[in-house]
Amino acid sequence: MRLRIGAQFVALACAWGSSFLFIKVALDGLTPAQVVWGRLVLGAVALCGVMAVTRGRIPRDPGLWLRLSVVSMLLCVVPFLLFSWAGQRLDSGMASILNATTPLLTLLVGAVALADERLDRRRTTGLLAGFAGVLVLIGPGGLAGGGDGRLVAQLACLCATACYGVAFVYLRRYITPLGLPAVGVAFVQVTIGAAVMLLATPWIVTPAPRLDLPITLSMVALGGLSTGLAYLWNNNIVQAWGAVNASAVTYLTPVVGVTAGVLLLGERLSWNQPVGAVLVIAGIMTAHGTFRKAAPSAARAADGPAAEGPEDGSIAAIHVRAAQGPDLTSRGQRGRE
Repeated sequence: MRLRIGAQFVALACAWGSSFLFIKVALDGLTPAQVVWGRLVLGAVALCGVMAVTRGRIPRDPGLWLRLSVVSMLLCVVPFLLFSWAGQRLDSGMASILNATTPLLTLLVGAVALADERLDRRRTTGLLAGFAGVLVLIGPGGLAGGGDGRLVAQLACLCATACYGVAFVYLRRYITPLGLPAVGVAFVQVTIGAAVMLLATPWIVTPAPRLDLPITLSMVALGGLSTGLAYLWNNNIVQAWGAVNASAVTYLTPVVGVTAGVLLLGERLSWNQPVGAVLVIAGIMTAHGTFRKAAPSAARAADGPAAEGPEDGSIAAIHVRAAQGPDLTSRGQRGRE
């Protein structure tokens, strides 16, 4: 479980970090709405294939579909449109940097809405260090600089991350306790988003899209990997680690996004980007308790897993919480029965 969730965390960071590169390439021949249309439709197709292979079951509860519609709008349709629109005016690396503000907003919402996501000193220190890294990555002038609509584009990215923050907590509070298979949840929320964009097709077909090999490959990767499989991984991580810890994946997206933009699109690399990346990674490690010295073996044997409460931000406590998940779900199911 630990290795599988950890691998999905890394894969999710790479998929979401590179999504800004894919968006930038796709915008050479598509409008922002057309990019989102292709992203969600291809993502739904990818998840349909996963459902077929895994023989996943589609939830049938209308109330659940209504809740997942909220998740779909907050986690797919609205932020995708905002980031795609902003991508016309911002470098892909800058968009990925602004995306890293998601954990801060998730932290604020989660601290209010979720009893098991309360702040402790370690988590707060890690998130502040990560946010300091984001500020360093943005560099001098940051949000206040730039003409040609750059400030509005940056604000659009921040609005998108605000949607993500609310969606992470909403998912954790109203969907995760139901104990549903992650693939089914991901399939429904992406499919609902695809249906919304399909309904909007008459209004987004003009101007006519222009497709070449780089644009086509970018859209396939954006839809199948960064949207389809990524949302499956995201649901697995939220279930195992909790909303705040799962949202910390966006600390890594600037590293991936800036690197991809520099190497593949020739975007400019300045001194503050690698320095900020180091701070971001240090913040993640601090929030997850990686820097905490291990207790003596005898103490661990005497105290056992129960010595670390579910609010502990350490890696060990996160996995203890994940191991308790089925019991919590069973209690919730018995209560509903």
